[in-house]
Amino acid sequence: MVSASVGAGHDGAARELARRLEEAGYEVDRHDFLDLLPPGCGRLLRGSYALELRVAPWAWGTMLRALEQHRGFGGLVGRLAGRAAARRTRAAIGPDTAAVVSTYPLASQALGQLRRNGGLSIPAVTFLTDMSVHPLWVADGIDLHLALHPVASNQAGRHGAREVMSCGPLVGPEFRPALSETERRDERVRLGLPTDRPLALVVAGSWGVGEVEETAREIAASGLAVPVTVCGHNTVLRGRLLKSAVGVPLGWVDDMPALLRTADVVVQNAGGLTSLEAMASGVPVVSYRCLPGHGVTNAEALDEAGLAVWIRDLAELAPALTTALASSPDPAPWALDEAGSGSAASAVPSSPDRVIADLAGPTADPVPAPAPAATPVPIPAQTVRPVPTTALYAEQTAHSLEVA
Repeated sequence: MVSASVGAGHDGAARELARRLEEAGYEVDRHDFLDLLPPGCGRLLRGSYALELRVAPWAWGTMLRALEQHRGFGGLVGRLAGRAAARRTRAAIGPDTAAVVSTYPLASQALGQLRRNGGLSIPAVTFLTDMSVHPLWVADGIDLHLALHPVASNQAGRHGAREVMSCGPLVGPEFRPALSETERRDERVRLGLPTDRPLALVVAGSWGVGEVEETAREIAASGLAVPVTVCGHNTVLRGRLLKSAVGVPLGWVDDMPALLRTADVVVQNAGGLTSLEAMASGVPVVSYRCLPGHGVTNAEALDEAGLAVWIRDLAELAPALTTALASSPDPAPWALDEAGSGSAASAVPSSPDRVIADLAGPTADPVPAPAPAATPVPIPAQTVRPVPTTALYAEQTAHSLEVA
């Protein structure tokens, strides 16, 4: 499994998938893609990304749009990343490995290149951690893309993904609704939070970047809820909020499941893993003052899917908060309905580990790369095409996955 320590979402998804696979009896090796790059390059990539989001987030959004609009440029970035990481990636994949999973787009580019040129003879799977899918996520050569929702499946298909399957997010079982109002109150007392007012949990990723302070101030000014701001590693932000006495500013939170159970609404700006964890906890989510780039596209996708209202300006904040505070959403609202959106929806496995197990092939021997389709057929914009995994290797017989 190849992830990346860029923020916390990619690693969080990989960690949960590894837990599920290990619980099912599989052995999992995890690698940080940044460590597979030439020495120093990973640290530079992480640092420049963090600096850009803190100092000039508009530049990040501009770059993502340019990569999407000019596919040649995006393809070049993918090829460079793939070549830079090819040697170490190949070395990290042991001879008894049965499948490789990526939760990071540049890692998918590297695996896709290895798959195409014969350097990787086993199935490669991409788990799309975001609700919106940037073209960099879709790498030619990847056998299967796993998406959080039909909206994400459709986007991946439009970008040329060969096989796409919708499944649920990789959220751990510790993220659950409060069992009672007494539990919620006790958790608030334990965490030092107000017990007599609605709480709006403001989240902005592990780095606490974006217009977070403005969001907290505007929620407080609305009088509808007390903002509880998770600043993550951004100690400067927490210091400013403490000095100005805006709500309850928190630093790094170790017990996020309990904190989510105390909240009445989650206000997010990036559409990352915390949003999905909040939904699993039965807490309504709204998007506000979103980060340029992936923050905006994720907010748009969440809104399209009906999972989180996207608040586009201050005038919409109070009405959206009022509606969210009055709602009682069911946990895990991302699940496909029973009817599904495609004819094969009922064939979708309930967990990604079963998909990976099917993809692993019939024997302990390396699985030959499938022949490319003569004319790749993208998924229509309004259709989800869940793909039975056995179709990828229909000529081979099933076996148990020993190492993923």
